[in-house]
Amino acid sequence: MAKTTLNVHGMSCGHCKMAVTNALKELDGVSNVSVDLENGKAAVEYDESKVQFDNMKDAVEEQGYDVVGQH
Repeated sequence: MAKTTLNVHGMSCGHCKMAVTNALKELDGVSNVSVDLENGKAAVEYDESKVQFDNMKDAVEEQGYDVVGQH
């Protein structure tokens, strides 16, 4: 399993946190998501043979938030 942290802009409430969490968890290959609303971060554990950064970025941006990088 690989791990990454997405920098997500635009989250401001519990609904935002849940929307980002659910969007990422719905991707095939994502096993765990932890969203830090205060710091605008989403820590993701995933199978890199099934899902890539671009897939995660697209899923979050479809919910109306901006992904501005990863660690």
